[in-house]
Amino acid sequence: MEALALEKKAQRNAELRERLMQLKKERNAIILAHFYQRPEIQEVADYIGDSFGLAQKAKETDADVILFCGVHFMGESAKILNPQKKVIIPDERAGCPMADMVNVEGLRKLKAQHPNAKVVAYINTSADVKAETYICCTSSNAKRVIESIDSDEIIWVPDKNLGHYVSQFTDKKMIIWEGYCNTHDQLSVQDIMSLKAQYPHAEVVVHPECRPEVVALADFVGSTTGILKYCRESSHKEFIIGTEDGTRYMLEKDSPDKTFIFASKYLVCPNMKVNNLKKCVEALENMKPEIYVPEDVADKARASLERMLAVAPA
Repeated sequence: MEALALEKKAQRNAELRERLMQLKKERNAIILAHFYQRPEIQEVADYIGDSFGLAQKAKETDADVILFCGVHFMGESAKILNPQKKVIIPDERAGCPMADMVNVEGLRKLKAQHPNAKVVAYINTSADVKAETYICCTSSNAKRVIESIDSDEIIWVPDKNLGHYVSQFTDKKMIIWEGYCNTHDQLSVQDIMSLKAQYPHAEVVVHPECRPEVVALADFVGSTTGILKYCRESSHKEFIIGTEDGTRYMLEKDSPDKTFIFASKYLVCPNMKVNNLKKCVEALENMKPEIYVPEDVADKARASLERMLAVAPA
């Protein structure tokens, strides 16, 4: 029964892929997918990347329609950078709990308390928050972004773990918001130590959204793209992975001869996983859910994203 079910699923996915490719051509659409998406979505994407790479591709594309397979704030960023294009997402419920942890009112209050500080917002924020921000960043260029700012005082939102990590590489005063990624923050020292005991020759690679005590145990700390590059180029054959499970697809594709042990079975972002092939097809058929960003908000937020894109990843 299980084999039959798998066969039917494969056949259905093949039909959906064929329909998706037809619609993409008809709509002059590009499919952008984050590394945390389901494998079947990564397989059909025109470009797979982390937040920085996806923002770059969204800005560069000459497609009329952007189908953004990620979470809502990513679709917003694509729309902000491409106000004349139609940006759609497979499921409008694909939110980001960390992005929801910072709000405009709270940020404005903090800015009033620190009038000489400049705001750096992790790209994992809403358009409204980006509009209150001097410059955005991603985990791949955060250190460079901080050093690019002509201010000795930084308000950092919303991820406290990434903020703590970056603060170790600068003398600037950082006022750090108390947000976090639900998926990465739950990874514990015990998770890592247990696997290190089982796989003594494995290297530990983690995302800086993990807790500081977890980051301290890592052989390598980096963005999703950085982790993929490190594992691809390393001579080691075993890796304990401390980031979202969706990276497994590209890790194994890049290095089929290597072993990747994910540090916890809970390293899964449920918001990223709400998207699937069927929803991608329906989105291009119906041209919705569509992302809208008010023009006044988009204009302010665009400046912070443009500044970010001018700073290369580390």
